[in-house]
Amino acid sequence: MTPPEQKSLLIKGGHLIDPASKIDAPMDILLRDGRVAEIAAPNKIRAGGDEKFDARGLIVAPGFIDLHVHLREPGQGYKETIATGTAAAAAGGFTSVCTMPNTAPVVDSADWVEWLRSPERKALVNVFPIAAATRASRGTTLTDFAALRRAGAVAVTDDGKPILQDEIMRSALQLGAELNFPVVQHAEDTRLTENCPMHAGPTSFRLGLRGQPASAEAAIVDRDVSLAQQIHESRLHVAHLSTSDALRAVRRGKRARARVSCEVTPHHFTLIDENVGDYDTNFKMNPPLRSAADREAILVALADGTVDAIATDHAPHAAHEKQVEFERASFGITGLETALALAITKLHREHRIPLARIVELFTSGPAHVFDLRGRGSLAKGNHADVTIFDPKKRWTFEAARSRSLSRNSPFDAWQLMGKVVATIVGGRVVYRAD
Repeated sequence: MTPPEQKSLLIKGGHLIDPASKIDAPMDILLRDGRVAEIAAPNKIRAGGDEKFDARGLIVAPGFIDLHVHLREPGQGYKETIATGTAAAAAGGFTSVCTMPNTAPVVDSADWVEWLRSPERKALVNVFPIAAATRASRGTTLTDFAALRRAGAVAVTDDGKPILQDEIMRSALQLGAELNFPVVQHAEDTRLTENCPMHAGPTSFRLGLRGQPASAEAAIVDRDVSLAQQIHESRLHVAHLSTSDALRAVRRGKRARARVSCEVTPHHFTLIDENVGDYDTNFKMNPPLRSAADREAILVALADGTVDAIATDHAPHAAHEKQVEFERASFGITGLETALALAITKLHREHRIPLARIVELFTSGPAHVFDLRGRGSLAKGNHADVTIFDPKKRWTFEAARSRSLSRNSPFDAWQLMGKVVATIVGGRVVYRAD
């Protein structure tokens, strides 16, 4: 099939925030043939675009990148599909998403990586598969990292399960170092968290639920950072970090100049364990909502540069998997369509974190973690992936109107600040607000 003819698009009148290029100023941008053709001060671009986008009063940013989403395919299309999940991503301003391998079957082979990347999946945004680190994510035998990378995987992980055995994690980091390939860890000592549906604290005691101790996360992060410090050029990325003690270990690794990075989720910088209320399963996720002190530590780390990226951990579930007793309910919430607004509402408006830092956490930060070259910045020649948003727009999130197949969000009916106006992938507008 002949690809559709590329048109040029001129984005005029917007305020460009591009942390990687150190730009925070009014700029016009010309996109052509799927790339950034020109950036210039207002009204200085002489070439006219085939189409124009009026961005007056809006922030123009490099396309947002989500390092951690569950699109549920293959095998669980009743919860989400790549088509519906990427539609939700586009509505949330994400031009690229990295998919987790804990599907049915597990994405642990080059064939499944290629299947995820096929045009037949009808993805609306760029999809970068993360493959399983061990066969069937059983934590015992490493997958073929080199073959997975050649097929298009950007990292490996057993997300949903930790790599508990010290020698297996050491081997994974060693092989990753040889290939310059990131290893992502779901940091949870499951020997301490079995049958524990929430964080251990006063709220779990009040509800009569067994609680996950914060040490179950921190101990794994501490071990992994120590291994990363020992194995030269290994690349460790800590997924959905949620505790102050785990942050201390990450800081130690960064001070030692180990290649250690981490992400945090909007729900962990917004909510705490008390928000579970009286067994509300839309507040059940893994890692669980933590203490107020843990949230405060996360807020400090987001502001001071310790955290590399905001990632949603978008985890859609069917209604019947949430509308059960708290102990039996599935872990996870949707998050693609609320991430930016929660960051602006909570981080920027309430905690005075600069807008440029928030944009960095959605763009150049995640692009650097997984070496997504040509993305995370709108430098000339880079991919024409752009997110345009209104940081002052007030709106109410309605889960029933989500583009995801699932509705399991704790933020239903929340009034938020900051709304995506348009999402552009490869120079083509794939989402435009009503």
